[in-house]
Amino acid sequence: MNNEQKMRSGNEAEVLSESDIIQGDVLESILFHVPLIHLVPVSHVSKSWNRAVFSSLRHSNKPKPWLIVHCQSSRPPHATADAFAYDPRSNLWLRINPNPPLEYVSDLRSSGSTLLYMLSISKFSFSFDPLHMTWHQTDPPLVWRTDPVVALVGRRHIVVAGGACDFEDDPLSVEIYDLETRKWEICEPLPAIFKHSAASTWLSVASNTKKLYAMDQASGITCCFDPIARIWSGPFDLRHDPNIYFSVIGNSRDNLIMVGLLGNSEHVEGIKIWELKGKLFEFSKEIGVVPTELVDKLKGEHACLNSIKIISTHDVLYLYNPEEPGELVVCEIDGRQGVFRWGSLKNAAVNDRRRLAERLVLTCADVGLGDLGNAMMSGKQSFSIVNDAIMR
Repeated sequence: MNNEQKMRSGNEAEVLSESDIIQGDVLESILFHVPLIHLVPVSHVSKSWNRAVFSSLRHSNKPKPWLIVHCQSSRPPHATADAFAYDPRSNLWLRINPNPPLEYVSDLRSSGSTLLYMLSISKFSFSFDPLHMTWHQTDPPLVWRTDPVVALVGRRHIVVAGGACDFEDDPLSVEIYDLETRKWEICEPLPAIFKHSAASTWLSVASNTKKLYAMDQASGITCCFDPIARIWSGPFDLRHDPNIYFSVIGNSRDNLIMVGLLGNSEHVEGIKIWELKGKLFEFSKEIGVVPTELVDKLKGEHACLNSIKIISTHDVLYLYNPEEPGELVVCEIDGRQGVFRWGSLKNAAVNDRRRLAERLVLTCADVGLGDLGNAMMSGKQSFSIVNDAIMR
């Protein structure tokens, strides 16, 4: 054994002996405060530390869904920039450095919680894993579209609806991309009630394992699509409060939720959240009201609030004003209590330069120790702490 091997062996023995000193509840209480990205190397110190890491994540400080803000230049050739991620378990903003940078072919867009996609005249690119390390490429839909509704339903179908160019015969056309057969199929078009709003600019979409839901943001009229049966159902009027002037939908624990702005854009009386259940959405329950001070934060520097966007997964919902994306409102939802925790968060991806030069696209996903370990081991992504997030 040469000197280098002896030194390495001695260092490993020293690490192992030190790891044996800190055990049990003491170790888990320390791990409670360690950021998730730092738990990756800690879990490899020894078998006992590995067990302690996973025990801590299961029982004490459990992982929570990450919010990821993707930055893209607003000018061709749509160059990529670093992404920013908020880890609520650690209450930290992180910078994600892709390696190599993603090659953009068009505007980056998101749908639901995890789907990212780009659509050009020659290619359709999409990714839906938590950290978007894997991108899939295929031919574009058969009908050329500029602003379609796009949604991942389950793990097999991507539905692309509406948004067709003026010269296309049917602005309501719908196509499905089957992830197993890797083929496009034309389906029953959007309901005629969406004739004047068949684009992602005007429709809010949500999806779960079985269906896609599309809501007209101005009227609240909603239809749902079953990609297995290839049929639409509805329309349904989900607005049980006549004071709603703008609404969007999302998903929480596989249930449909609706966020509505009340009053009018120049005088917002409030923002409420409903959970919608039943085959015909006949069971509607108000589960939360955004506190007045957080409504003011969403308005930002403007006196009015024209629209709102949401991103959600499981029990966490983020709300933001697309005209003022610097402030995010966060709420945690419990199946029995409704919304039980409110807060606001400064968007680390926003500053004066980015506000003018970059587009911001948001996703939300469960990011586990395995996801981070794979990203680090592959060399495709690196992570660094930007700052401590301040939840107010």
